[in-house]
Amino acid sequence: MAKILIVEARFYDHLNDMLLAGARAAIEQAGHAHETITVPGALEVPGAIALAAESGAYDAFVALGVVIRGETYHFEIVAGESARGIMALSMDGLAIGNGILTTENEAQAIVRADPAQLDKGGGAAQAALAMLDLKTRFG
Repeated sequence: MAKILIVEARFYDHLNDMLLAGARAAIEQAGHAHETITVPGALEVPGAIALAAESGAYDAFVALGVVIRGETYHFEIVAGESARGIMALSMDGLAIGNGILTTENEAQAIVRADPAQLDKGGGAAQAALAMLDLKTRFG
């Protein structure tokens, strides 16, 4: 049984609740244990994963959060840099599923976060588990 850390950037509670429900269900269905920590925003997710990885206590990670386009360039920075940070950690050998949604509006985020619709939280957990399987296979 693997231990998975879910790192969530909680800004939109109702959307994060859906992402978390999907991620937790996917991990539990696969027979693994999980723990959840919350960070201030999507930019902090990669740093939290890096710190947690140093502990050696977790086998894989699920990154969750929602970034909705606003009126400024900040959206592009948050979306791009959080994804870049997660990708860099993945390239360093961490098993990570990226479930940070980047949408134009809340309606798009709801469809993607809802476990009964696109279930991107569950999909991110499944991606983390798939990467963990590859890490085990090639490790």
